[in-house]
Amino acid sequence: MRLFSKRLAKSVSPDTTVEVTESRGIRQLQLGTQAIQSAMRISRPWDLELAYTRAMMACLLFRAGPDEVLMIGLGGGSLAKFIRKHRPQTRITAVEISPQVVAAARSHFFLPEDDEHLRVLVEDGAAYVPAHPASADAILLDGFDAGNQVEALASLAFYQACRRALRPGGVLVVNLWGRDPEFVTWFSRLVAAFDGQVAWLPVMGKSNVIAFALADDEGPARLARAEIDKLSKKWGLDFATFKRELRWADAVAPLLDKSH
Repeated sequence: MRLFSKRLAKSVSPDTTVEVTESRGIRQLQLGTQAIQSAMRISRPWDLELAYTRAMMACLLFRAGPDEVLMIGLGGGSLAKFIRKHRPQTRITAVEISPQVVAAARSHFFLPEDDEHLRVLVEDGAAYVPAHPASADAILLDGFDAGNQVEALASLAFYQACRRALRPGGVLVVNLWGRDPEFVTWFSRLVAAFDGQVAWLPVMGKSNVIAFALADDEGPARLARAEIDKLSKKWGLDFATFKRELRWADAVAPLLDKSH
């Protein structure tokens, strides 16, 4: 696909290379590698083009109507746009360390300007989260740099800070790369930080694993009460499949034997 793509923009700094390409009606964001960080179908800019972003919204099975959403990592802003479309009253704070990524999201991916329901901050998420306890109903963590998990956003201390940043009943959603040699380490830290209250969802045909870490032990009860048909109609996603494919951390017990 890359062979037939058209480059729309490229920005290079000592820390980041941001490239925007377009092919067959789909615009893509890449950070110095072939890995696609974000994608948008130009005819449907508010929808979620990538399967892993749709899977991240399975967090609504645990928290159906979040008032405060914190995003760590912006990408092209797909999740922020999607939430605004379907629940405009939700307040979204997106923390992105790269000003180039923010500029690309606004200039090429139709991310709106800030208003009372959207704030985009050019800051380090690793510092922002510990400084804002009890501030979010859902945290969407998508912390990659040139295709690798960002260590500062995957430490035990950071996951513990995320737990403190959640309000009662809150959920942390983490996009993990299943083929990462350190996947077991990241997942084990997450389970340790949340006392085992972690569910996970494999993305079919992909290497992403989406983890859902719950601030309390009520996750299974909330999952059982989730109004699948109502959620599917409101958000346009297949929540029945999400619920069916969700697994709990105790289903991967061998991972927990690894060092944190």
